[in-house]
Amino acid sequence: MENITLTPDFYFIAFSQIGRPHLVLFAILLPLYIVCIGWNLVIFVVILLDPILHKPMYFFLRSLSFVDILYISVSLPKLFDIIVSGNIKVSFVACFTQMCFFIFLACTEICLLTAMSYDRYVAICFPLHYTILMEKTKCGLLVAGCWISGCCNSVFITVFASDLSFCKSTLINQLFCEIKVLTKISCGDTNRFQIVILIDTFLMGLCPFLLIMLSYAKIILNILGKHSKGQRKKAFSTCSSHLIILVIFYGTLFVIYLRPTSQNSDQLDRIFSVLYLAVTPTLNPLVYSLRNKEIKRAMKNILCRLCLEVNTWLDIIY
Repeated sequence: MENITLTPDFYFIAFSQIGRPHLVLFAILLPLYIVCIGWNLVIFVVILLDPILHKPMYFFLRSLSFVDILYISVSLPKLFDIIVSGNIKVSFVACFTQMCFFIFLACTEICLLTAMSYDRYVAICFPLHYTILMEKTKCGLLVAGCWISGCCNSVFITVFASDLSFCKSTLINQLFCEIKVLTKISCGDTNRFQIVILIDTFLMGLCPFLLIMLSYAKIILNILGKHSKGQRKKAFSTCSSHLIILVIFYGTLFVIYLRPTSQNSDQLDRIFSVLYLAVTPTLNPLVYSLRNKEIKRAMKNILCRLCLEVNTWLDIIY
């Protein structure tokens, strides 16, 4: 059997099938990338600069914005290079590096979304103990745990994946180096690796999802038990943005990885990969900023201060 080191290059045949110069795909993804980077940076800076937003909820949101900036930057710049240059070849090291960082950031985001659901659970179900249960040190440890979990899981999966052999094909029918596609084109016995992936999916995908659902089940029961209509409306509004993000993020992942294989599965995978590569991290800051009054207030205050400082400098100059 030919070893993987003898076939160091992979080829993104998805682009050769579409035809060049792929201007439509480029025209869709580039604005999404710019909006994603811009809005996530705005959310990150606004939360960092406004003392009123120095709360656990916004601490997790700031971390999520930082993850989304890295998450979308792992795959799309290489995608743009392929579209512009037409060079569909990628080295083995580059491919596995991209896969490693993508798994790392995706798992970190899943853990952050789980931590955010726990934060909302404590805030709504135990409001009097919220400041004690979610004090600064504990929040820092939770975020650090999210990053460490994502990193360890990514290294673990990448090490196992490096043992795969590609003696038959190095053609990737996808927009980036993804574990599902690499498993599909590998030769030899992949049963052991597929068992590892199944266990990892359960631990890093399904378990966090069940914890999130449990948190929101208790939140909903608590909200329904409130007698005041105003209290119920306020409680729903504080977690509605998070629920929208969860539906978008987990919805696209479930469609990709739990959908049964069909004749057009490769084409559908490419379509939905655009959703979780570009659309999801772009929508995250937009949903939070447009539906959160405190963030909109902070943005307005910072913008007013900037305008005032600019006018002051202009008066001094002229």
